[in-house]
Amino acid sequence: MEKVSLDDAFDSFSEQWSPRVLAEANDQHVKAARLEGEFVWHAHEDADELFYVLDGRLTIELRDGDSVELAAGELVVVPAGVEHRPVARDGEAKVLLVEPAGTLNTGDADASERTVENPERL
Repeated sequence: MEKVSLDDAFDSFSEQWSPRVLAEANDQHVKAARLEGEFVWHAHEDADELFYVLDGRLTIELRDGDSVELAAGELVVVPAGVEHRPVARDGEAKVLLVEPAGTLNTGDADASERTVENPERL
């Protein structure tokens, strides 16, 4: 067992849209991410994705036009196969992500400068 300080984890990096692995449980990665602005539209065909906002605000836009607004202390699970786009319009949001190990952050979208194939472990 290893204790993880979220404050220390977030203090260790400043890059946005580049999640870091904090822990692994039952083949799930718990990741820390700094988010600001808009991400790419994408889906994870075989993986649910949990977003938990620690600080700031985050909107999860859905392709059908709906969206979920999250403030600090709130979370949502985007079901597998649902096309979505995280957006942090009001400055940086600090977010925990929980998803199966090996899940690509850009899902089924074409690889881009935001694609992180091997996230750093903190």
